[in-house]
Amino acid sequence: MLGRFIKGPNESRSPQPGAPATIANDTAVATAAEAESHSDDYLSLKVELHSHLIDRFNLTALENASKEEILNEIRPIVREFVRGRNVPLNARELDQLTSDTADEMLGLGPIEPLLKDDSIADILINTHKRVFIERRGVIEETSIRFRDEAHLLRVVNKIVSAIGRRVDESAPMVDARLEDGSRVNIAVRPISVDGPLVSIRKFSKHPYSLERLIAFNSIRPPMVDMLRIAVQTRKSILVSGGTGSGKTTLLNALSSYIPSKERLITIEDAAELQLQQPHVGRLETRPPNVEGKGEVRQRELVKNALRMRPDRIIVGEVRGEEAFDMLQAMNTGHEGSMTTIHANTPRDALSRLEQMVGMAGMPMTHESIRAQIASAIDIIVQTQRLSDGGRRVISISELTGMEGNVVQLQEIYHFVRRDVGADGTIVGDFRATGVRPRFAQEAATMGFHFAKDAFNPQVAL
Repeated sequence: MLGRFIKGPNESRSPQPGAPATIANDTAVATAAEAESHSDDYLSLKVELHSHLIDRFNLTALENASKEEILNEIRPIVREFVRGRNVPLNARELDQLTSDTADEMLGLGPIEPLLKDDSIADILINTHKRVFIERRGVIEETSIRFRDEAHLLRVVNKIVSAIGRRVDESAPMVDARLEDGSRVNIAVRPISVDGPLVSIRKFSKHPYSLERLIAFNSIRPPMVDMLRIAVQTRKSILVSGGTGSGKTTLLNALSSYIPSKERLITIEDAAELQLQQPHVGRLETRPPNVEGKGEVRQRELVKNALRMRPDRIIVGEVRGEEAFDMLQAMNTGHEGSMTTIHANTPRDALSRLEQMVGMAGMPMTHESIRAQIASAIDIIVQTQRLSDGGRRVISISELTGMEGNVVQLQEIYHFVRRDVGADGTIVGDFRATGVRPRFAQEAATMGFHFAKDAFNPQVAL
């Protein structure tokens, strides 16, 4: 039966009450070994069946067919294949094998079910032997694995070839994306010692709005009102945070407040932003070809975007010399632009931005670079993934100019931790600092007004 093939390597039968401990342990070891063997048999069967079907079908002709049509086509061939090898399967198991094989042919093989599960945020493949997922901020191991390294590499090549990129010994690292915009990072030998490493950051089919983030307690309504007004009054925003802290999710949510009449140009290493406006132009970097030529970096894209008559430029993440051109754009008629940066605090974000501008090689002093930053950036939003897996906007700060040679920051809102619950949940609340943003008066002249207690530090948000 198929059930004996797909049993995970960690599953084992519970010993009967009263059975000697040594017998129970021996049984568990034997059962685990048997389960792993059966799992190997099932993987071998799928791989062999997959190869058999590849020989029988024109995959290009199947690309426009629905999955139901494909299943109807391959079902009789699967029955014939299984019967020829004397594998005993009932109708349900045969349907499961047929569905798995269809995913293998046209999808991404064993991880296809994980991609369809909306509760999973990340898929982390540590060589062909182990697959982990992140669900609700917690990482857990799955029973899914690949037949061998060649099997995983076939899936990897399917991902990168779809967007015209490559990954091999000469280019062992690549940033790619799936059709739904999910971000993929791949590392293969020789830099990945034990075999291919694949990280997939999934994106929700329905982009998060700031209202939805309120429901998850990632942010509070007065903070949303401030950010909404900042976007609508064309304040340039820098979203800062660590890996997996929700920077891109927040950037997508903020962009929903940009008026639909404005022209937006997005610039990314791997296109993943999901802007909802009708007038969006998307640009993506390109790695060098086999000869080491043809590379298009973010800096060239930012320069080119300035010639495309944008109202705002959205850079997925600044990480190098393109920061200089981004600041120039913000200072020369493209106010309201947005980007993200990796940093642990707003002050760290400013330091990193200063270092990146220095990478452009322009003859500028530290003071002039800081003056450019203070003039270009209006708001810094700090995000963080807490120890309980929850993502929070822990700080919203406003840049108020220079004092001496130091960029001045004033915090408007922050997250205050109170305690840790018995289940490890972080207990805390969002508070205003009592400082009103300097752009409040300007916003009022444009018809945007803040709530009466929006900045009252005595009121829990």
